[in-house]
Amino acid sequence: MTKDSLYRYLFDGVSVRGELVQLGDTYQQIISSKDYPAPVQTLLGELLVATSLLTATLKFEGSITVQLQGDGPVKLAVINGDHDQKLRGVARWDGDIPTEGTIHDLMGKGHMVITITPTKGERYQGVVGLEGDSLASCLEGYFANSEQLKTRIWLRTGEHEGNAKAAGMLLQILPDGQGHEGDFDHLEQLTETVKNEELFSLEAQDVLYRLYHQETVKLFDPQDVIFQCGCSRERSASAICSIERAEVERIITEEGKVSLHCDYCGTSYDFDSVDVAALFEQAATGNSNQVH
Repeated sequence: MTKDSLYRYLFDGVSVRGELVQLGDTYQQIISSKDYPAPVQTLLGELLVATSLLTATLKFEGSITVQLQGDGPVKLAVINGDHDQKLRGVARWDGDIPTEGTIHDLMGKGHMVITITPTKGERYQGVVGLEGDSLASCLEGYFANSEQLKTRIWLRTGEHEGNAKAAGMLLQILPDGQGHEGDFDHLEQLTETVKNEELFSLEAQDVLYRLYHQETVKLFDPQDVIFQCGCSRERSASAICSIERAEVERIITEEGKVSLHCDYCGTSYDFDSVDVAALFEQAATGNSNQVH
């Protein structure tokens, strides 16, 4: 497994589609932005894989955000991705984190919000309770209730050769009315045998062959998955200009600078008094020259 990739595949003569995603660098960049406890890293990894799989179901250009909110020690976990498989994410927690347990031990009583935002068209948002014992079961419930499509999802995180890995698979009956429960159940049983080591170390073709060597599988070209954060110094400068100048200058007086920190990638953008004066001057004159 040389790079992060998403694979789509179909079964000949069976109205079931599949997806396989294998992530290394993307997962590592997300969990390295903060000193996340291990269970929170696992939750983010599962959420990352799930969002990648869901993003692949989009039939249009746009983005999808999967957000978990709860009253447990983990208050928030969110991953955002788009049709180009550019992903980013963050989690917030407070207090002691249980070393083991279900999603409820981390999130407490909460819900999952799935927001789909097409580049063109109206935004759609679905909200479901965290009723399953795992993130995968919660997502399967979402598909059963909102999409009426039988779906199974496998989410795995762990280490391979000392590096953090996240991977997963999705099976779903096609919405063509030709899918049969028996066919789906057979493929589901085969997929259930997949091992973490296979997902973390083997090429996708080899994983699929091990699982479905008696089936005829059409594997499509992979799509690269990357971590990409939307933050920039320019956006931070615009955010500063949206604040009352007197408040910004008060911060400068007290702190010596204004610092904006990006939770998604861990980057901090610092602006001193000279930078701030130039920003507000540019805002007043309509000059958009960059402040370094």
